Amino acid sequence: MVALKKYDLHGKELGSVEVDDALLQSTAHPQSIKDYLVAIRNNARQWSANTKTRAQVNRTGRKPHPQKGQGRSRQGDLAAPHYTGGGIVFGPKPKFDIHVRINRKERRAAIRFLIAEKVKDQRVHILQHVKMRAPKTKTLAAFFDHMQFKGRRILVLGESPAAAGEMENPHQNFVKSLRNLPKKEYALVPQINGYSLALAQHIVILDTALNEFLSVLGAS
Repeated sequence: MVALKKYDLHGKELGSVEVDDALLQSTAHPQSIKDYLVAIRNNARQWSANTKTRAQVNRTGRKPHPQKGQGRSRQGDLAAPHYTGGGIVFGPKPKFDIHVRINRKERRAAIRFLIAEKVKDQRVHILQHVKMRAPKTKTLAAFFDHMQFKGRRILVLGESPAAAGEMENPHQNFVKSLRNLPKKEYALVPQINGYSLALAQHIVILDTALNEFLSVLGAS
């Protein structure tokens, strides 16, 4: 059994929640995890970089100087690559259909494995969330300072609106309080991906999202 400690917004420990060892036996091949993370990064690229070739540059077509009689090397036009403002040789072009398909089973296995590793390393914490009436960045900043998470990359997870029985995110003010803090990221449990998990040094779960979070590991 691994115990996840529970805290309030003041950093006071309220107890712990035990996670069954059977939920932490997830395995995934290192190469499949690497391929999954690389695919996430590739799919996030815009692939919109574009350069003009010599034929596309809008320059005059006249010769820079006479072909002969001046002792200089012959030149064709000012759109040549070696002139300032000329065309680019072998420059980047927009690419299409570069999306890398990620196998669903491999993606779920990688996410379960990365979460299980964080749980085993005691880097997953539970936060008792009290509904905020207004955004309070100082409150969350004080909490992370008390937990000695200052300067560390933290992933905060909340439950989806469907799980909460609401149409919108039930933690709007909480999210607004968090978004001005550096290296602190908020995500809904169904939206977590392996890249965010791999970057995060610690994971903070709102207590209302705990059951949904454990279901990712396979809990009923």
